[in-house]
Amino acid sequence: MGYLQIEINIIVYKYYKVMAKIKLEREKCIGCGSCQALCPKYFELVDDGKSHIIGSEKKEIEELEVEKIECAQAAAEACPVQCIHIEK
Repeated sequence: MGYLQIEINIIVYKYYKVMAKIKLEREKCIGCGSCQALCPKYFELVDDGKSHIIGSEKKEIEELEVEKIECAQAAAEACPVQCIHIEK
């Protein structure tokens, strides 16, 4: 396999790679910390006492694209106000 074919394979993989999106509605967050406890890879509590998705821009609705959802699904299911959403 030549260099060009390897580059084409990488481009095709990146284009068709299944990405998921973690969304957080910060205005609904009550700051209970369950998301951080279950999934510290993606969630942290910040100065205002509400959750923040690590690696995302702080705003009303935060979003982060990830390759693997991992513990974020458990955090979404445990959230008492259901302000965490996973889009596959």
